[in-house]
Amino acid sequence: MDGMLDSHIGISAIATHEPPWVLRNEWFGDTIPRKFVHHTGIESRPISQEDEVTMAARAVRNLQRETGCDLNDCRAVLFVSPSFVPLTVARKLLDPQRAEQERLRRAARQLVRRLGIPDCRAEGLNWFCSGYSRAMALACRRILPRLSLHDDQFMLIVTSSRISRITDYSCKQTAALFGDLATATLLAPTSSRRHPVHFEVLHADAEKQRADKPFFDFHWRQHVPVPDAAGGTGHADERLVFSLDGMGIADVAPRAMSSAVDKAVKATGTKAADVRFVVPHQAGSGIVRFTGMKLESLGIHGELINGLTQTVGNISSSSIPFALKQTWHRLSGIVACPTAAVGSPGVAEVSQGCILLRSTPLHEHGKQAAA
Repeated sequence: MDGMLDSHIGISAIATHEPPWVLRNEWFGDTIPRKFVHHTGIESRPISQEDEVTMAARAVRNLQRETGCDLNDCRAVLFVSPSFVPLTVARKLLDPQRAEQERLRRAARQLVRRLGIPDCRAEGLNWFCSGYSRAMALACRRILPRLSLHDDQFMLIVTSSRISRITDYSCKQTAALFGDLATATLLAPTSSRRHPVHFEVLHADAEKQRADKPFFDFHWRQHVPVPDAAGGTGHADERLVFSLDGMGIADVAPRAMSSAVDKAVKATGTKAADVRFVVPHQAGSGIVRFTGMKLESLGIHGELINGLTQTVGNISSSSIPFALKQTWHRLSGIVACPTAAVGSPGVAEVSQGCILLRSTPLHEHGKQAAA
């Protein structure tokens, strides 16, 4: 997948759903390293007591309220979740009934049924923190060109990150990193009048590359502490959790994200100086700062969006749409959205991706009117 697009597609709107339960750093006590906030910027994170499909449905309902979109006009839903256990792992570590519940396409179909969308294609994927860039690439390159959307029709990319259900809350490296959150992105043809596009997608790509070692895997852990909504602590006798080499991926991620932006700029013939904003995956404020330094060495000096982890943590595949939503009215011109992530569990690889956006005259007119 080379990132070049066959059709003119763009983002019309983004909605989010943040679970109401907020877990603050104080709960973790000594589990958090002393410089945790300095390196990550994270002070609290939402935790969901609802499953990923329910969270996703809430994000779509918020999109309906904010835009007035009619779901009868939705032709496809791409459901993206980093908290589903990959089937290769689920079949090894879970019983058949539980493993079946980790099927992402099954979850995507559940979401479509719950929303009551007729005649709608449903797909699911998990590329962890690169999930949104991979989903955008699949949507723009493979799904949307085959749908031949009419003016009033659209597609949804829905992300739902509920990593709290696979977190080892006794692990100093990972216990406090991730938050739960869902988003819904409405994609429409740039010619659409019913769903006018604010950001045209110029480029979307994601790829995996070999690494020196695996950074990520799943394991069973015994006697794992877990937070409860009342502020206390319970314990799971046995819990399937992920393990992450946080220092290793923190070293790789800035290079991966800057490389992805460089590839996107070159693939589209865009000048590095024309990139006005960089909205990277918000893995942590330190990683974003280092990404900015790498980008500057490549001649990319666009305004770097950082600091969005404070109240949500690292929200994985929901990070880019959340960041776009938070900075929607600030953004203009060419906007680069790079991602980096672990590869498949137990495999020595990393993923990287980039979405390159361009604000439309409609969006620029709205900015001027607001000013």
